Amino acid sequence: QVQLVESGGGLVQAGGSLRLSCAASGYTFKNYAMGWFRQAPGKERELVAAISWSGGSTYYADSVKGRFTISRENAKNTVYLQMNSLNPEDTAVYYCARTRYSNVAVTPTGYDCWGQGTQITVSS
Repeated sequence: QVQLVESGGGLVQAGGSLRLSCAASGYTFKNYAMGWFRQAPGKERELVAAISWSGGSTYYADSVKGRFTISRENAKNTVYLQMNSLNPEDTAVYYCARTRYSNVAVTPTGYDCWGQGTQITVSS
């Protein structure tokens, strides 16, 4: 049974940093690309960042380029999202997701398993 469990969310002031972790289990983690999505109230879920199975290829939404970094440790079955220079527009529930493939997917339909989400709130 595939499980994705996010951790590291919380409340932070604007300009601050947070690091999200997503622990995967129930499948061969290294075979799949991974992504982080977010969904703010009243908005559609959007892809924030994605990483290929090896970590050699990454994707970032324009809104987070230069501020967020996605990485993975296949030996630990974990993917991370380092978030710096946070601003109130980053407030959302953040979800970890597994793609259907080994390479990066940039649309939600490319993902088949989701975590439960973790709340990030950035105060001004």
